[in-house]
Amino acid sequence: MQACTQTPTFFSAAVMNSAQGANGGMQFAPPPRQDMEYLCADCGAKNEIKSREPIRCRECGHRIMYKKRTKRMVQFEAR
Repeated sequence: MQACTQTPTFFSAAVMNSAQGANGGMQFAPPPRQDMEYLCADCGAKNEIKSREPIRCRECGHRIMYKKRTKRMVQFEAR
């Protein structure tokens, strides 16, 4: 009897290589991007803008927006 073996194709090998990390473990997809909150420079309105969405105030149409400061603690080491 012959053993039924299947040779790996390019697609299946590429999928297996991309699913494994550098240490041989499985990689997980990053969490989905959240909406970033911006403040309009003209009217001061809060706007939530997703990636790939045009930068424009929904209230007045102004295109200059300020990114809100993160709530996460950020610490730098001075030399």
